[in-house]
Order: sequence, then structure tokens, then C-alpha cells
Amino acid sequence: ADGPCRSLHGFRGRNLLIADPLSTKSWDLQFALSGHKEYMNMKPKNTICLWFDKDAHEAARFYAATFPDSEVTAVHKAPGDYPSGKEGDVLTVEFTVLGIPCLGLNGGPEFRHSEAFSFQIATDNQEETDRYWNAIVGNGGKESQCGWCKDRWGLSWQITPRALTDALAAGGGEAKRAFEAMMPMKKIDIATIEAARRG
Repeated sequence: ADGPCRSLHGFRGRNLLIADPLSTKSWDLQFALSGHKEYMNMKPKNTICLWFDKDAHEAARFYAATFPDSEVTAVHKAPGDYPSGKEGDVLTVEFTVLGIPCLGLNGGPEFRHSEAFSFQIATDNQEETDRYWNAIVGNGGKESQCGWCKDRWGLSWQITPRALTDALAAGGGEAKRAFEAMMPMKKIDIATIEAARRG
């Protein structure tokens, strides 16, 4: 089958980014409560740079509207002409996705996104899973397998219920049954995963 399921079905051999807002929020809160206000205004030491053709600002606005703890924080225009644009065009966009700092670069059509990078979004229930999946796929995106989908800009997302990762982490027969139940799925159905785990 096409897509990430070909590589141990999207659970190994991938560069996965687990976006968990709780870790970021708690870290920021520690500094805020400690009186380190300057920390809140510092540029992150590490930022994910995502290459777009020319739609970085549109993509960033969509992510900010779709996910909590997400926002567009800055838009920078090119100070001069460059190979894929002109002076005054939007060159970079700073934004966050579930608290994770990102930079969108309008670098032209030379490089494309692939499943070698994806955001893995942990969801707590079926409603949240459906909401994110439908937002991405319903806005010009494309379904894949095993909880993977692509947005309209070609960026890959794993919409992964915690019920699935918990079942796989359980090991033994529970993990095997949950894994087999997942295999034919596109969007993950939590009730089916939980029923398979119970056996």
C-alpha cells in the first residue's frame, strides 16, 4: 500500500514529532512563576523550519485556526529580490503549532514535503480525532493510512489517539490485536481499537 504504512506502518523509521502542549505550557509556567519574564520573550534555541513554495503565511494561519496553543507570531518580508520571489514578498513566517515553534520559509517549488517528517498529534477522544482529521483532509488535504494524512501543502500529520499508543505500548496480545485492527484504517476509530485490545 502507498504511504507510511509501508515502513512498519508509520510507527518506526520515521522522524516523528510528538506535539504535546502540556509539556510546553508547564515549562513556560515554571519560568513565569520563577520571575524569569525575559524567558518568555526569547527566541527559541531550536525552531522547526518548514519549506513552502509561496504559501507559508496561509498555512500558518490555517494551523493557528485549527490547533489550540497555536498562533502566527511574526511575518517577515524579503528585503530584496531572491530566486523565487521579489522584494516585499513574504519570505518567512514565525508560528507555533500546539506550542511548538516553527518557521515557514517561502523558498519556491524546488523542495517538497514528504512523510519523512510529520507532526504527530496526540488526541484524547474520538471527537478531537475527528475534528483535526476533518479539518486537514476537508481543507484540500488527503487521507493516508494508519492515522496519517496530508494537508493541502503536502505536510504530513499523524492524528494519533492516546488509546492507540497506549494499546501498542501494552505489548503482547493487546498490542498485536490493536495493531491488526489499525492496519485497514485511515482515520483511527478508537472504539474499534479498544474492542480489539480487550480481545
